[in-house]
Amino acid sequence: MNFRALRVLNDDCIAPGKGFGPHAHRDMEIVTYVLEGGLLHRDSMGEEHVLRPNEVQAMSAGSGIVHSEVNASETERVHSIQIWIEPSAEDLEPSYQQISFDPAEKRGRFRLLAGPEKGSEPSTVIHQDVRIYASELKSGEGLKRSICAGRHAWIQVLRGNVSMNGQSLKEGDGASSSAGDTEMELSFTGIGSDGCEILLFDLA
Repeated sequence: MNFRALRVLNDDCIAPGKGFGPHAHRDMEIVTYVLEGGLLHRDSMGEEHVLRPNEVQAMSAGSGIVHSEVNASETERVHSIQIWIEPSAEDLEPSYQQISFDPAEKRGRFRLLAGPEKGSEPSTVIHQDVRIYASELKSGEGLKRSICAGRHAWIQVLRGNVSMNGQSLKEGDGASSSAGDTEMELSFTGIGSDGCEILLFDLA
């Protein structure tokens, strides 16, 4: 909680038929990423969608919005990640976005999910200088990412195990790193039998 503009990162497992009933938000960028199952979203703008793996939902609460998030299934659980980012301005017009992508796009590379502008691939746009990437690495597979001078990184392990600059992290772990006056390089290697899936936040 409260690492730069990253306000909250919730890792939720929701039982069949259960969830979060209607509740209000304002002045928050809310990004949701589902690992397992289907999450039914409804809101006061009239949006109603089911979010599934390899899809991303971004909601700008802005001047105020009421929404609910519940498990769309009566038999299977949902495993979801919900991210709250503090926006760069208050009282923005509320908005909703949802995109899907091929899971191959995050295998062995960083796939942009959300950022302050659209990338070369479909991604959601949030009102803050934060970029959120997902990546899957097989066991023994490595990947590097440079963080510009003066910027900061948060890494969240969604599943499996990863070595980050030689430090072992497991599912549910988070780690932060900040670049000083020079560029910083982060290196990741999937470890264990199944490798890993991670989120990487590049923050001002």
